[in-house]
Amino acid sequence: MLRFSLSKATPKQGLFLRRGIHSRNKKAMEFVAKGWNALHEVDRVIDYTDSNDPRLFPLYRTAKSNFELALEVDNANTHARYWLSRLHFKYPGCPGACKAIGAALLVEAADMGNADAQYELGCRLRVENENIQTDQQAFYYLEKAVDQMHPGALYLLGAVYLTGDCVRKDIDSAMWCFQRAAQKGHAGAAIAYGYFILKGAPAPKTQPTLGGRILNKALKDPRDMAREAFRKAAKEGCDLGLKWLKVLDDEQHQLTP
Repeated sequence: MLRFSLSKATPKQGLFLRRGIHSRNKKAMEFVAKGWNALHEVDRVIDYTDSNDPRLFPLYRTAKSNFELALEVDNANTHARYWLSRLHFKYPGCPGACKAIGAALLVEAADMGNADAQYELGCRLRVENENIQTDQQAFYYLEKAVDQMHPGALYLLGAVYLTGDCVRKDIDSAMWCFQRAAQKGHAGAAIAYGYFILKGAPAPKTQPTLGGRILNKALKDPRDMAREAFRKAAKEGCDLGLKWLKVLDDEQHQLTP
């Protein structure tokens, strides 16, 4: 209906319609941000209390009401759907939390193209079910998230290619996924990439670019490539990255006359 309206509208009418859509999107995202802030506060303190702690109820209600308001303003908002699904799944202490509702919202958000929802749904289908059909569905959603360069999905798909689970084992594809995920800030992928480079795995032939410039073009030595990957992991706060950097430094000192 909306496409028909835009296609049939005069230029002036089309402008007003687009402004209306933009206004709804903006308002919906304001509600999403408020809900996310409430959940962030819950995550900050939940390790020190119980999810059923009554002191968390106002935060739960704030998050839930804002996500629902976002959907009232813009029913096509996938971010609101995704975060509302997480509220139902992750926080059993939230009044009205229901995993069935969370699952339905998660599937809707994934089918509507939300990369975070596609990744989480793929993970849940893969971990919580054991039949072959579910594995195929999980792989389908993970590939959808990979198409949008979701770092978690890239890392997981790299692990799938590395082990040959559900797909033909392909070290080149695994390294490609690890490298892309590392470039997106995934510490685990950076560690995996650096480790397998040290073990002799080939670097991807197609290097990631930034503004048309090839990254890491000057790095030919596998140890230098691994070092850069471990630095990325350390920058993301991964202690394992620091440990690997120390290993490389110690080995270099031993080789230095």
